[in-house]
Amino acid sequence: MMRWIIFIIIYILFSVYGFQAIKTITKLSWVHYLFIAIAVVVAGNFVYQFSIGSEGRVLNPAKSYAFGFLLAFMSLNVVMVPILIGEDLIRLFLGLYDRLFATRETFYMPSRRKFISTIAFGLAAIPFASLLYGMYKGKYRFRVLNYVLHFEDLPDTFDGYKITQISDIHSGSFDNRKKIEYGVNLIKKQKSDVILFTGDMVNNKSSEMLPWTNLFSQLKAKDGVFSVLGNHDYGDYIDWTTPEAKAQNLADLVQLQKKMGYDVLLNESRFIERNGQRIAIMGVENWGKGGFKKAGDLQKAKADVNPDDFKILMTHDPSHWEAEVVNDDYHYHLTLSGHTHGMQFGIEIPGWIKWSPVKWRYKQWAGIYEQLGQYINVNRGFGYLGYPGRVGIWPEITVITLKKGSNNA
Repeated sequence: MMRWIIFIIIYILFSVYGFQAIKTITKLSWVHYLFIAIAVVVAGNFVYQFSIGSEGRVLNPAKSYAFGFLLAFMSLNVVMVPILIGEDLIRLFLGLYDRLFATRETFYMPSRRKFISTIAFGLAAIPFASLLYGMYKGKYRFRVLNYVLHFEDLPDTFDGYKITQISDIHSGSFDNRKKIEYGVNLIKKQKSDVILFTGDMVNNKSSEMLPWTNLFSQLKAKDGVFSVLGNHDYGDYIDWTTPEAKAQNLADLVQLQKKMGYDVLLNESRFIERNGQRIAIMGVENWGKGGFKKAGDLQKAKADVNPDDFKILMTHDPSHWEAEVVNDDYHYHLTLSGHTHGMQFGIEIPGWIKWSPVKWRYKQWAGIYEQLGQYINVNRGFGYLGYPGRVGIWPEITVITLKKGSNNA
């Protein structure tokens, strides 16, 4: 609660500064009143949404939008304030210089310049509009990313094998069934040999998935649909009446996925066989650094797998890859993860720039990475959490085709 109080105080201070820019740009009083009204309504809605109900930290769509609009309006002020402070420092310097070295007998600061305030507001409008777009359209701007990976030891019968990976559904955040249907149909259109889901089906409760089971149960593949658990699937982020209720929630979620036709791998492995050859599909429970649950047991998951088997590992958090997977005595050809969402905010221009603030937390945060001849793909996520939108980092469906041979073939 204290962090939200601090956030609101900062929001108010920044909004006051932003109001100064509005007054400098225009003398129309109705514009001034409109700015104040929007600032108050946005802050008031946020406070109201986060103070009602018994759900505690559960982020339902109403709370998410309250946070999203607050974030958008805050971004407007965050960009303007440094520019205005910079101008104020110059004004202060000029006022002091005038007072000390000129003939002026009283201290006087020059007025704000309309040009500077207009530039500040114009620049601030870019992230403001982007965040609003992200909430309106960006979060459902699904895209399919195709990769081809070559492996010299891929079994011959799996040359051309096609994998679709989805991750981070976060069904508790959904608010548009038509858009979700479009995303599910896009997955189906890939017609892959296998579908692999790498965790976070819900935000907190298994019941969040109930309205969407009929859609996601439509996902079928010739070799099946496999899944693992993500950190949000355990219900760790809300308060439960009893430990038994929390445990039952997890059991219900696992059972729900099984009813949907998903094979949930809880530190387990499965084999897909073709013409006497096989590949191993391995799945561990969540394992993450920095305070996240470490229920994943790689040693248990590989118990039935031979060292020379071709291995595909599903582990929700990519921090697990460098911490335990890459340097394990087994060679894990391909690891599939999610978790980061690409922070749902960033800039990606293929072949030129790929950036998100999340890169300061996770070394592997989106896309394909290679180390010691082993690959990891970090999926940017199908859904969203917290901020109800996406800017620059769009929801992703990954399609990976396995090819026999070297990368230079």
